[in-house]
Amino acid sequence: MLDRMQRLRRGALTGVGAAAAIVLLASCGATGPDNEQNSLHPAGSADHTIMNLFTPFFWIAVVIGVAVLAMTVFVALRFRAKPGDDREPVQVHGNTVLEISWTIVPALLLAIMAVPTVATIFSLAKIPTGPNVVHVHVDARQWFWQYEYTDKGTDFYTANELHIPVGQPIVLTLTSSNVIHSFWVPELAGKKDVVPGHPNTLTIEADKPGTYLGQCAQYCGISHANMRLRVIAQSKADYDTWVAQQQTQLSAAKVTQFTTQISNQWGCLSCHSVTNLASNIGVTIGPNLTHVGDREAFAGDIYPMTLTNLTKWVYDAPGRKPHGDLVGWMPDFSSRGMTMTQAQQIAKFLLCETATDPNSHPECR
Repeated sequence: MLDRMQRLRRGALTGVGAAAAIVLLASCGATGPDNEQNSLHPAGSADHTIMNLFTPFFWIAVVIGVAVLAMTVFVALRFRAKPGDDREPVQVHGNTVLEISWTIVPALLLAIMAVPTVATIFSLAKIPTGPNVVHVHVDARQWFWQYEYTDKGTDFYTANELHIPVGQPIVLTLTSSNVIHSFWVPELAGKKDVVPGHPNTLTIEADKPGTYLGQCAQYCGISHANMRLRVIAQSKADYDTWVAQQQTQLSAAKVTQFTTQISNQWGCLSCHSVTNLASNIGVTIGPNLTHVGDREAFAGDIYPMTLTNLTKWVYDAPGRKPHGDLVGWMPDFSSRGMTMTQAQQIAKFLLCETATDPNSHPECR
């Protein structure tokens, strides 16, 4: 009997030690204010609303968890088996008062918590209206995000980087023509699934200027982990300037250069477009390239927008990011005869000739 008890104690200590090690290792990740995808640091009205609901529920759960743990430890120590003790523990099965209590009390607690939860769900589901609202159609692709700004006078396309004005509600209409995705910017709002054939809406709003990172939160294929995004919140003046820049189209000379010197040889325009106005948009299988040089990152927002990164991407995109079924659409051009020099020439065009301010890239000066 003593040997059995000792083995049980050793097993319990081992389990506790393993759990402590797991918690310690888990805490070594990027946490706190330096984590750029942290829903515990809300920066928008929707996320503040969620946080205001989460905080009291968290502390209620802590109190209940500590109470249950304390009672468990107390009972385990107070009524533990002792050497030579063969008494039968008191049985509570069939005790009506106890069984009703531990059924009704949790049910009442959950019912009380359901009231603010349901109210919050309905509050977040409301679609704001008025002249201050910005509307963006978000199309989830495999594996990037396409944005169409649909308000009158701002009807254009871009990809991966969503620019928004600070202090204004942004209504996102989420669609997908392939598989289920999930749009998530942790510091601005909760997740919202993007379901084929079932458009969803999500409202986000930023309290202050800054860059807020997000990603697809629903497994959507081989490159799911590389389907990231960023929301860039700007002052109204800076946002209006950005919109004007996006509406400025590439010159006819640049479009001709791209068409004759690049696309005709490598077939770029079979998937991409170098015009982003909804009135004359071209093919949109791949990200729109009209102002790709203005973006901070590319390839599902995983690579910083530099000449070196862009060159490697043009040369062998599948080798830089798994593409699954899209490997035939963005092929390995290195296997089709493209040289690294040619890849760099294409990358330099995309980086410098499409940027509103080429001098923002050191490689273009």
